Amino acid sequence: MDWKRMFGCVAGKPRFHVDKLSSAHIYLRMREGETWDAIPQELLIDCAQLTKANSIEGNKKDNVTIIYTPWSNLKKDGSMATGQVSFKNQKMVKKILVPQRENPIVNRLNKTKEEKFPDLAMEKEEKLKQIRKKEQAEKLERKREEARIAQERKEKKWQKDHAYDDIFNEDDMEASSNQNRNEDFLDDFM
Repeated sequence: MDWKRMFGCVAGKPRFHVDKLSSAHIYLRMREGETWDAIPQELLIDCAQLTKANSIEGNKKDNVTIIYTPWSNLKKDGSMATGQVSFKNQKMVKKILVPQRENPIVNRLNKTKEEKFPDLAMEKEEKLKQIRKKEQAEKLERKREEARIAQERKEKKWQKDHAYDDIFNEDDMEASSNQNRNEDFLDDFM
């Protein structure tokens, strides 16, 4: 795990914080298809250790509880102090106990630390543009598939409507007609 995944505030992505103490808010940027409630245990430990290490009070204590929840579950109103948040749904808050700071983990993470000041508005716009492009491609593919199915149905209907067209041609009609037979045709039946 490195710092490259641990920045950015994206809806639905987990946010880590030391429970009942002031601390940094750590956001985990997840890859497409990953869900916040299926984070691998090793990654959870890395995030919890990083959160504990970035808490002035929590860093000095043992047996610190780290809470995490999707960003979309955070609730903030004007009456709350700076940095204070609550949750819309308490059932979506998970906890992990950190018995003590593990310096090898924190040091490993700090070695990969890159400090960036991204243009989040531009990143969001790029992401939305990609989503729109993907949705348009899917819509176009659905239209093509619907047109193909409609064409197949049209062909089947035509075949059904014209299934007996070639049965009644002129030569067959004349050969089977009794109008143009000679008088001896009844002898064939005897």
